[in-house]
Formats: sequence, structure tokens, C-alpha cells
Amino acid sequence: MNTLFRALNDPTRRQILEILREGDLTAGEIAERFDMTKPSISHHLDLLKQAELVSADKRGQFIYYTLNTTVLDELLSWIFTLKNQ
Repeated sequence: MNTLFRALNDPTRRQILEILREGDLTAGEIAERFDMTKPSISHHLDLLKQAELVSADKRGQFIYYTLNTTVLDELLSWIFTLKNQ
């Protein structure tokens, strides 16, 4: 869970998650929405993948990133359990 919180701690990564709510995108398409280098975006995507917040799917010559809400559901469940104890 530490990896998850680390991933969510950064505003750029949170913004990437919001962008991916709209649909699957390549790293290049995501990078176009930011004023930073593609390697920087790739680093953020790697951390999001490690936290299992996004998944990567190779389609032809491109890798598409997809939002994985299952991890968020588990996090919310844990938070609600803490709150109700």
C-alpha cells in the first residue's frame, strides 16, 4: 500500500489518472497534455504501473495505458473499514 500512496502523492500522477478516465492513451498522447519531457512522463507511468493504478497493453507498435480502478476500490474499502472501527 506504500507504493500506492507514493504514486498518489504526486499531482502529475493524479492528473494522469484523471486523463486516463477518458480512455486508453499512449505515453506520447499523455505527454502532449503536459509541459514536460516524454522520459519524465514515462517515469510517472512506471510508478503508476508499480502501484497497479494503470496497466499497459501493447497494441501493434504502441503501448496503451489504462486506468485500473480495482486498486482504488480496495483502498476505499480499507479506508471505510478504518473509519467504521
